[in-house]
Amino acid sequence: MGRPRREDRILLTHDVATITRYAYERMAAGKPMSGVVEVTFDAPIGRVIEDILILLECSLEGELAGQIQYLPL
Repeated sequence: MGRPRREDRILLTHDVATITRYAYERMAAGKPMSGVVEVTFDAPIGRVIEDILILLECSLEGELAGQIQYLPL
């Protein structure tokens, strides 16, 4: 069986407490991380969609790697 292919996908989550901790631990250990976008639970969905589109439109491929972004912007 072959080695799993790395997808380099950005993680979109509401789990601010758990995911943030693990993301910072990975970065501190020098491990690769594609990026995390955290969305607050009470954010209006329309605003979140607009902010995700802006983030994608204004970012180059791979630019969000090793970063944690918080939405709404």
